[in-house]
Amino acid sequence: MKIQSFGSMAVDWEERIDYARLRRERLERANEVLHRSDLSAFLCFDMNNIRYITSTTIGEWARDKLARFCLLFRDEPPILWDFGSAAASHRLHAPWNSPDRWRAGVSTMRGAMTPHSGIAEGVARKVAYELEIRGILHEPIGADEIELPVLLALQAEGITVLDAQQPMQNARMIKTEDEINLLNTSAMMVDAAYDLLYEHLRPGVRENDLVALVTKKLIELGSDQVEAVNAISGERCAPHPHISSDRVLRPGDQAFFDIIQSFQGYRTCYYRTFCVGTATESQREAYRVCRNLLDGAIDLVKPGMTTREIAASWPPAPEFGFANEEEAFALQFGHGIGLSNWEKPVISRLVSLDEDFALEPGMVFALETYWPASDGYSAARIEEEVVVTPTGHQVITRFPADELLVAGARYYTADNALSGNTNGEPRWSAEMATQGAGVERPVAPDPAPVLTGE
Repeated sequence: MKIQSFGSMAVDWEERIDYARLRRERLERANEVLHRSDLSAFLCFDMNNIRYITSTTIGEWARDKLARFCLLFRDEPPILWDFGSAAASHRLHAPWNSPDRWRAGVSTMRGAMTPHSGIAEGVARKVAYELEIRGILHEPIGADEIELPVLLALQAEGITVLDAQQPMQNARMIKTEDEINLLNTSAMMVDAAYDLLYEHLRPGVRENDLVALVTKKLIELGSDQVEAVNAISGERCAPHPHISSDRVLRPGDQAFFDIIQSFQGYRTCYYRTFCVGTATESQREAYRVCRNLLDGAIDLVKPGMTTREIAASWPPAPEFGFANEEEAFALQFGHGIGLSNWEKPVISRLVSLDEDFALEPGMVFALETYWPASDGYSAARIEEEVVVTPTGHQVITRFPADELLVAGARYYTADNALSGNTNGEPRWSAEMATQGAGVERPVAPDPAPVLTGE
């Protein structure tokens, strides 16, 4: 398994992502799971499944509308009903499918179309016609995400609708070579974003300033969607709120970030934790525990290992301040990444302790851990993306995280590094001033000397 990262362009002088192979292999895998199922067709409204099957997308604005839908029959090219003129565009620019299978059509757009419009019934008639001409109208089909009016209309046509999300998750679970390299390239972009963030992490900067900075960098590098830059700092770290704000960073803050974005549809979920200016002992200890929990889980990753064994390596929720596993859900966590951030396998004490879901080569997932500091408000959060290889694993997230990094300006007195006391813990010391160099403090112009205490 050759894992590489590339620039965002295709070139003639180097073999990079083979998009023709990517399209072919994804469709083949979807067909394989359809053949193994008891279903006669997949009816997909999920944007990620539609992209996997048809290799089309019309932008992230369409992701939450449930407007597009496709049908996949056994051993046939898919049929896609797309949003208005997008179908005509596919006929011009997407020659990997027959032009007559790129069709205009729309679903109810999360209820925006009223019942009087007849749109739900129109979707059902389109599907019923395709089933009837193939002689399979009374055989069950599978659907992934479906609005209730459309489901009721399909049932009124005599169509039995079962679940297609599980077989499609199974198809997408084992990544192809090109998918793995797209995920690796996507992770590379976040490596660069974290380097930029580290340079700008300092007192006076707001969380949303950092969100804007990182978003701009990712778009410049070729990201096709920055879904979230989850910026959490200071007193907001414990418990984890899962949303950034306009909080202004202060000296001594612990801060963690999750960067979720995609390159050619393939996503990242990638946490890092920093301290601003210096770190207290409780912040350092929280980071050490968080890192050890993560490393212990990563060490277990290899073919044949189960999600139960990885989840069991993490502490129960009460050990880090939560009443139960639902309250602590996604803090000690693993989840597949691909065209979505929520793919198989899911690794959590909430769901994994009673199942033996074995890891296989080609799986790609993120492992993330969390630990609150003893000061009552700081916390550490770290995440790595891991590829299961035939002999073990490879981590594809590379921004340094083995030790707690300290960013931001340093402050000095005439004799030594500035010393202070906040909540009973030393914030500044000569020892701390030598760790995690962060942004270099400016050198004062002559003739005023800068005394470092060294």
